Formats: sequence, structure tokens, C-alpha cells
Amino acid sequence: MFKVGPRMFQYFVKVIVQAFQLFYILLKIDPLSYIILQNPPGLPSIAVTWLFCVLRRSQLIIDWHNYGYSIMSLTNGPKHPIVRIAKWYEYVFGRLSDYNFCVTNAMKDDLMVNWNIKAATLYDKPASIFRETPIEMQHKLFLNLAKEYPPFRYQSQSKCSGTEKTAFTDLTLENGAVNYNKERPALLISSTSWTEDEDFSVLLKALEEYELYIRNGAKLPSLVCVITGKGPLKEHYSRLIKEMQFKNIQICTPWLEAEDYPLLLGSADLGVCLHKSSSGLDLPMKVVDMFGCCLPVCAIKFKCLHELVKHEENGLIFEDALELAEQLKDMFMDFTSKSSKLNRFRQNLCESVQIRWDESWDQIVLPLITENCKT
Repeated sequence: MFKVGPRMFQYFVKVIVQAFQLFYILLKIDPLSYIILQNPPGLPSIAVTWLFCVLRRSQLIIDWHNYGYSIMSLTNGPKHPIVRIAKWYEYVFGRLSDYNFCVTNAMKDDLMVNWNIKAATLYDKPASIFRETPIEMQHKLFLNLAKEYPPFRYQSQSKCSGTEKTAFTDLTLENGAVNYNKERPALLISSTSWTEDEDFSVLLKALEEYELYIRNGAKLPSLVCVITGKGPLKEHYSRLIKEMQFKNIQICTPWLEAEDYPLLLGSADLGVCLHKSSSGLDLPMKVVDMFGCCLPVCAIKFKCLHELVKHEENGLIFEDALELAEQLKDMFMDFTSKSSKLNRFRQNLCESVQIRWDESWDQIVLPLITENCKT
């Protein structure tokens, strides 16, 4: 990309180039009745797509997942000229759409009150691949991950003839039966894009407190913490993790294949979400996927999180590292017992009606299109 001149000039050139590229691609497709555009990213796609829709007599539908300007403000600050221009841009061109969807009721109200945009709430829903993972598939997954990541390997030096072991599961070779290892650690998982809207120092501090609980005599399981994803801050946190001295906690940060990620979510005991919405109006998709796998979560609090996470019903909401540490202690106390809080939350998720994405689309989006479709 263009790297000459001040940063503002570089950004301007980048937007212009992307605008021409997008418009060229749109001109190559057949005429459409509707174009659905997800925002963010909306600069320059909203303006370009609107212009294309005017020329082709198509209708523009914007699916608001957040505000682009609020994401930009995380790195530039809310008063930066780029952020102010981006906010003006979204406000002006966002109101030119024919129909709108958004991901929370809070965003629906904000769009109407502050932007005079009428939208329907279309909650994110998990795809059908996000389900509980059968124990036999868990064993195969753990064996595969153990080739590269030591926390998944069976740690004992003694060899057990007739048994294939991972840190979590045992396979009896004689009859092919798979069972959980009686001394297995708890499996904690969090996924991230390693960006500024997720402060992973909160989780690391909570894990330090968890380690102290065990050293002080608390009867808690050892812990394997898996943090998946790629992003700009991964190296920073990886250095911090290497400096930490744990005896009862192992942390690994793998990049999983697309087919392995839902399997791992469906194999975990507890999920942690550190996503803080830049606008306070969107919901973390990672929690949606976790709930699809009937995986309870501990999630950091922000404005509209209650629309997804029901405290003390399908998970817990925390505000800081110490509160998260207490919740981990509470959740993992007798975590294999059917009467534990963790298993009660899991049961609540399994018994709740898990509407999938295609069903949500049929209920909310399809009626709008069929009722208003041009002949």
C-alpha cells in the first residue's frame, strides 16, 4: 500500500484506491434487487455500494454490527480528525440505506435516537457446526493437538499398556471405549483477535490468583488455558505469558484450523470473554459460538452484555481480574460433579432453545425481502 507522505494522506489514498476497486468489482456482477452490507468496515464500502445501488436501482440493506468510528477511536482517540471524519461519514451515508438490521436492542435504540435510522434487531446466532463435541471426537482432537502443544499430552511418566491417553481422555484399545481421565485438568478457552478492545492482562492476573488459591490449599483442579487467534498484540502477551511462573496452570496460544475451533469449544469446560465493545452496543460473536456448544462463559461487563449473557443462568459477568479469579474458583470447585454450578449452567444452555443462524434469517430477514421485493 501507498507509504509516502503523512499518515492522513496515506489513509486518504488508501480509501480512494479501495473505493475504485470495490466499484469495479460491483460493476462486474449481475443486477441485484438487494445488496446486504455489513458495517464495519464501512469506509468506503457504504458510499460506494449506495452509489452502485442508485445506478443499478437496487436496494441497500446495512447490517450494523458496530460503529466503525468507535473502533478507530481505540487507537487514535475520539477527537482525532480521522475518527471525526469517519463518524460524519457513517452518519451521512448510513442514513441513505433502504433497510437496516443491527445486533442488539441497545444499538437499535441508539440508531433511532442519534442517527434517525430505523433498524430491526437481528441477533448473531451460532452456525450449526457449533455443538457439544462427543467424547470420542474430543480424544482424537486432543491427540492431534498434543503433537504440537504439550498441555494436551498425558504428563505421567508411567506407561499404561492397552490405553491411549491424553491429558484429558483415556482410550481403552481393547474395546475402543473413551472416558475422561480421573485426574484431568479443567479446560479453559478464550478466543481473541489480540486487539486493543480485549485486555488479556485481566485474565493473566486472574490466573495468578487462581494459582495462589491452589498453593494455599484450595481443592481446585489444575488448569489448561487455551487462547486462540491471531492479531497485533499476540507477541506482547506471549512474552508476558513466558515470564509467568505457574505450577498448576498451563497456557498455550494455538492457531487452530477452521474445523478444529468448534470441536475445541465443544470440548472445553468454561469459556472466558474479554471483549469490550468499542461502542458498548454490540455483542461478542465468540460467546454466541460458545453458547452454541453449550459452553458456559465468564464475560467482562459492558453496557448491553445482558442481552446475551444471563448472570447466574448461563454464565457469570465480572468487572475486574479479582472478580474473575473468584468466579474461576467458584466454577471449578468440584467441576466434574453433576451438581456443580458449572454443570448447572451447561444444563441450562442445553435445555434452552438454541436458534441457529439460518432459522434467525428465515424469521427476520426473509420476510422483509419477500414483502418488499421489486418485481
